[in-house]
Amino acid sequence: MLKKLARKMHRDKRGITGLETAIILIAFVVVASVFAYTVLSAGIFSSQKGQEAVYTGLEQARSTLELKGEVVAKANATAVTEIIFSVSNALDGEAIDLTDTTGNNVTVISYSTATMRTEELNWTASPQGWGDSDALLEAGEMFEITIDMTGAGETIGTYHTFTLEVKPPIGSALRIERTTPAALNSVMILN
Repeated sequence: MLKKLARKMHRDKRGITGLETAIILIAFVVVASVFAYTVLSAGIFSSQKGQEAVYTGLEQARSTLELKGEVVAKANATAVTEIIFSVSNALDGEAIDLTDTTGNNVTVISYSTATMRTEELNWTASPQGWGDSDALLEAGEMFEITIDMTGAGETIGTYHTFTLEVKPPIGSALRIERTTPAALNSVMILN
């Protein structure tokens, strides 16, 4: 009878062992599913962040000013009084606000040399050629910018090297570095 009881118990253990194995297998599948979902969610999140970075980079690149033509200086007998140049929108991109608000401009133009820096110069912008009547530099448009150099903080005479930075609210700054010639004329092209 003891042998019979031992065999019966032995058979019951095999059934329990199979059930335990099935439970463990199901647990592994559930854990693997949760882990796979987590990995997929993280992948989707990181790809969305990557997409946002690409779109932000494109917006920055498409909101960049491009110099068109020559940089012209107007001067009196002793100093440069105005700098004039034309800009367009690089890559036919986003509109850039060139609204003139006399000192509180959205787009800022700064002046610097080896020894000094002026953060914001007074300037005006006027549309050139084709365009609409607003102050937004849009795809295909060109604006002429006239900068009043009397507020630069120093006299710009002969052989004077300086840098102008045109900084729109979005996009990279347009950097213009020029040197005045040996003699100041009333109108000059700066190289």
